Amino acid sequence: MKKRVFTTTKDGSQTIYIPELDEHYHSTNGAIQEAEIVYLEAGLNFCKKDNINILEIGFGTGLNAYLTMIKFNKKISYTSMELYPLTEKEYSSLNHHEIVNGGSKELFLKLHKAKWGEFCNINNNFKLRKINEDITLHKFEKGYDVVYFDAFAPDIQPHLWSEDVFNKIYNSMNIGGVLTTYCVKGIVKRALKACGFKIEKLPGALGKREMLRAIKE
Repeated sequence: MKKRVFTTTKDGSQTIYIPELDEHYHSTNGAIQEAEIVYLEAGLNFCKKDNINILEIGFGTGLNAYLTMIKFNKKISYTSMELYPLTEKEYSSLNHHEIVNGGSKELFLKLHKAKWGEFCNINNNFKLRKINEDITLHKFEKGYDVVYFDAFAPDIQPHLWSEDVFNKIYNSMNIGGVLTTYCVKGIVKRALKACGFKIEKLPGALGKREMLRAIKE
């Protein structure tokens, strides 16, 4: 396992840095503000259903799942793919629950301690299933309304941003489903378009000019 180092971003929330890859889990300009803009505002807010089925690529520190759970009063089924989970010592050290208004350490830890491979009720409206499997090998179920695509950048994990992976995700989504990601590189846009997505460039989080939203029409 590669060495992981905790750092604090500009909004006070922590992220993790991997020296070997020279890559952070979140934007150093603010982990929470990036998650809120890219995934909650551009993705989850776009979906008008009362019962929402979410797929996340990259559970990481659990920040996207945590914000989704505490900020949205809707019935949410949340599936997250993560090949390299944090250790208990690592996730217990994160400060996300201290920075977010209405945060709860108990609920944050409950996300991380939930069993892998099965749905677990975290609260009355939010159930979580974490899957420890390579996305390129995973057989996706159908019925996703929202996809948070939060893998490491294409330069680091090019195989996760391939047309093959996006096609699997596209086929798993409902009509009208939405995928959002922080990355606007040409190879990503071309792969999404080739799968049938309609893509939109939106203003990005602090420090990034643009982000992508892809819709299955």
